[in-house]
Amino acid sequence: MKKILTLLLIYLLYGCLHAQKLRIIDKKATRETKALYKNLRKLSKQHILFGHQHATEYGHGWSGDHDRSDVKSVTGSHPAVIGVDFSGFSGRPDDAVGRAKEALKKNVIDTYNRGGVTTVAWHFSNPVSRGGFYWVDSLSLPAVKYIIPGGQAHQNYKNLLKGIAEWANSLKGADGKSVPMIFRPFHEFDGGWFWWGKPHCTREEFISLWRFTVSYLRDSLNVHSFIYSFSPDNKFKTEAQFLERYPGDEWVDMVGMDNYGDMGRNRYDLDTAALKLRIVSDYARKAGKLAAFTETGLESIPNPTWWTETLLKVVRADPKMRLCYVLVWRNDQRSATHYYAPYPGHSSVPDFLKFYEDPYTLFENDLKNIYNKKNK
Repeated sequence: MKKILTLLLIYLLYGCLHAQKLRIIDKKATRETKALYKNLRKLSKQHILFGHQHATEYGHGWSGDHDRSDVKSVTGSHPAVIGVDFSGFSGRPDDAVGRAKEALKKNVIDTYNRGGVTTVAWHFSNPVSRGGFYWVDSLSLPAVKYIIPGGQAHQNYKNLLKGIAEWANSLKGADGKSVPMIFRPFHEFDGGWFWWGKPHCTREEFISLWRFTVSYLRDSLNVHSFIYSFSPDNKFKTEAQFLERYPGDEWVDMVGMDNYGDMGRNRYDLDTAALKLRIVSDYARKAGKLAAFTETGLESIPNPTWWTETLLKVVRADPKMRLCYVLVWRNDQRSATHYYAPYPGHSSVPDFLKFYEDPYTLFENDLKNIYNKKNK
C-alpha cells in the first residue's frame, strides 16, 4: 500500500508540474487569450495557420479597401493570421500617432470579429537618436542601455509602453471582450540591422529590456490580452545558440524564428531550415511553449512552386514538429516587386491554391471558435 501511495503521489506531482508548464505566463490573462493560447497548441498537432503581414491594410496596388486582402482575392479567405505593427505609435507627430492607432484598432477588431488571429511586430524608431528603427552608423545610438531601468531615457520608454497599453486595453470585440494579440517585440535581435540588435547591446541589457517590457505591460499597466513571442533570425544551429538571449520561460509564451535566407533569398537549404525549426519546436514542447515560423517568404515569388515545394516541405519535414503558424511578409502597395503573397494573375497562384487546399494548412475561413476553450 505504501508503494502504491508513493507512486500515486509521484504521478500527481508530475501531472501538476506538467500542467504548470502549459500555462500562459500572464496569470490574469483574459479568458479569450487563454483560449487562443490553448487552441493554437491544439491545432499545431495536425495543422499550421497561414499568416500574411499587413494583409488587410494594403496589398499589391491597393490600400485601405474594406474586407480585402490579396490572399482572399486568390483563395476566397483571408489568412488565418494577420500581421500588424506598432511602428506608427511613436516617432511622428501626435496627430499622426492618433490616426495610426485608430486605423490599427479597427483592423485588429475586425480580424477578431471575423474569427482570425492578430500578431503584432514593433518596428519602432530609435527613441534616443535619429535613424529610425534600422541601425545607421552615422546616426544611431545604442538605445537599449538608455531605456532599460536605470537608463537616461527609461521614463520615455515607459511612456511609449503606456501608449501601447492604453490602446490594447481599449480594443473590444463585438462580443464586448478584450481582443487578444500575439505581441512579438524586438524580433531578429541576433542581427545588427535594428538598433536593438546583438552588436548594439549586451546580452544582459537585452534580457533586462525584454523582462521590463513584459512586466510593465502585464503587471503595472494591466494588459492581459498579449501572448508574448520571442523570435530571433536564423543565425543559430543549436539550441544553446537559439537561447543565447532568451529571457527565461517565465517571460515568454511563444518561441519562433524568422528565416528568409534558407528559403530561397540567399540559398535553397531546406534541410537546414527544417533543422532550425525542429530546434524551435523541440524547445517549445520541452518548455511548454507555443512555436511558430514567425517570418519567411520569397520576394516577388519568382519560383512558381515555392508554396508546396519549399514552404510546405519545410514545415512538414518532421511529423513531430509542432508549429502553430507561418507568416510571410507584406505586399507593398506601390512597389512592383516587393510582395510575398500572390495576387490574382501571379504565376504562383496555381501552386498557392494547392497550398491552400492542403488539409495541413488553415486559413481564416477554417477557424472555428478559436477564442473559446470548448473549440473542437
